[in-house]
Amino acid sequence: MPAPRRKPRPAAAQPAPASAGRPLWSGQLRLALVAVPIQLVAAVKSGARLAFHQIDAKSGKRIRYEKTAPGIGKVAAENIVKGFEISKGNYVLLSDDDLENVKIAARKTIELVQFVDHCEIDPIYFDKPYYVLPDGELAEEAYGVLRDALRATGKMGIGQFVMRGREYVAALKPCGAGLMLETLRFADEVRAAAPLFAEIGDATPNAELLDLAKELIGRKAQKFAPGKFHDHYTEALRALIDAKAKHKQVPVDEDDGGNRDNVIDLVEALRRSVRGNEDKPATKPKPKAAKRARAK
Repeated sequence: MPAPRRKPRPAAAQPAPASAGRPLWSGQLRLALVAVPIQLVAAVKSGARLAFHQIDAKSGKRIRYEKTAPGIGKVAAENIVKGFEISKGNYVLLSDDDLENVKIAARKTIELVQFVDHCEIDPIYFDKPYYVLPDGELAEEAYGVLRDALRATGKMGIGQFVMRGREYVAALKPCGAGLMLETLRFADEVRAAAPLFAEIGDATPNAELLDLAKELIGRKAQKFAPGKFHDHYTEALRALIDAKAKHKQVPVDEDDGGNRDNVIDLVEALRRSVRGNEDKPATKPKPKAAKRARAK
């Protein structure tokens, strides 16, 4: 009897490529008596943002920082441990082994203890996303069952786990061919909004204003496409850095941010916005930018 053909592994469930770095966490997802070995890989990257170093303007040398202790001077890295201040100047010292040996049940296990609808969790509680990968081929079947069950029921699984010395609440949900885990903020980490909004008036808005605003929103409503948005500030910084590296000057766009002294009637402003949406082209060059272009 021929051996059964193995289904090809979905792209999202493959081990992370070397360029993505090592998994940030390894452990298991547990649902009742079912345990699925998994790995967590960061779902977002910060490499697109520019990072600056502090430089001595006279010498052009990078500024370095040394770790020192008062009355001791420079301290070697191997002598540095973590400490918790229990009174002014008095610390309880904790080694890496101390922290590693803290025993709690969730240290290497994400126990799914509850399932909720996606809309039940306020977006303010979501913190960081991670891709969840099956750790080894033997984990793939149970991984796939859990993914498809969550998709079919429209639910997210909630559990807790420990990563890098901190405990997290986590929400698990389907993501393409795989699973995504998002860490959640604890309740005491979220500031209550009601006291901040207490002094905002609750009067019923003008009906015409409301209709005009709803019409403008409706005309601009469309599916969210992340690729349409760009980090213009980072792009401008890169252009500035490239120009300075080549000893060129970069023209600065004079953006006055709008004339804030020109206060106009809100109804008329909304009317103009609606009319402008119909009559004006999507983009129009600024007069100053056009003059600079002709000057070149």
